[in-house]
Amino acid sequence: MNGFAIRVADGRAQAIPLEAALTAEGALVWVHLHGDEPELRPWLEGVAGLPAYVVDPLVAVETRPRCTPLENGAFVNLRGLSLDELASSDPLASVRLYAAAGRVYSVTRHRLTAMPAVRESVEQARVADPGDLIVAFAEEITDELDPLVADLGDTLDDCEGELSADRVFDLRRVVSRTRIQAIGYRRFLSPQRAALEKLAALPGDWLGADDRLHLAAAADKAARMAEELEAIRERAALIHETLTDLRAEQLDQRSLQIAIVAMVFLPLTFLTGLLGMNVEGIPFAHAPWAFAGVIGICVLLAAAITAWFVRRHWLNR
Repeated sequence: MNGFAIRVADGRAQAIPLEAALTAEGALVWVHLHGDEPELRPWLEGVAGLPAYVVDPLVAVETRPRCTPLENGAFVNLRGLSLDELASSDPLASVRLYAAAGRVYSVTRHRLTAMPAVRESVEQARVADPGDLIVAFAEEITDELDPLVADLGDTLDDCEGELSADRVFDLRRVVSRTRIQAIGYRRFLSPQRAALEKLAALPGDWLGADDRLHLAAAADKAARMAEELEAIRERAALIHETLTDLRAEQLDQRSLQIAIVAMVFLPLTFLTGLLGMNVEGIPFAHAPWAFAGVIGICVLLAAAITAWFVRRHWLNR
């Protein structure tokens, strides 16, 4: 079984075998497992002896942040950044925790970036009880996401400063990617805030007053990031609309220019086509100055049409 167990007692932390953790006592016994359901369920049900209503959410494939009271404890699902490559629609990995007095079981399917820092805090006995462990996960996850959310806002700031018709395609890709990331993060941060708030309000002496305050602070930070992500999503939509308008304006300008050129040459084409007919009676067909005269008439006609467009300010649009 891929995992580890740590026992914290009398202000000291000690790594212990998984099987020994099932009977160990202390202020905190943390059992963490990593893997998929086929290998986790038999151990959790058969070896650890956990009931099915606890095992089912611990090994579930599709999860979202939530908090569910269970007898004298609670099941908590949190989402954070992962070292593994995840889909853009599901950019955050889950950590599922079942916490009760003195004991926490946690399960992950992907490598959580917050895990090393949380494990180090437990090994150094800075985490004293189950409430502290959940707080450590919540704070580490939100601290990691905060700069990423700020970077998304900075990216949109840069895009707004570079808005131009010449960069429509490049900026549209950046804005679309930023909007997808914002939607993916917000999808989990909003329910994560609700889960932390619900956990902080649960009755029970296994959560201390300081734990509830830290959980409320982590929930407030998650709420702030969710609001910022919503603003980023709306800003990205507005920038995308602006880029679309710029592109349409650019196409209209080019279409106008093409139409003006066509209108300049339309009478010239008619004149040269008329004089180029292979029939008898073409005026001045044998005159030596006829060709130069036709060229002069075409130049004057083109200049007159162009001057008319300039006077109407069509060429400046």
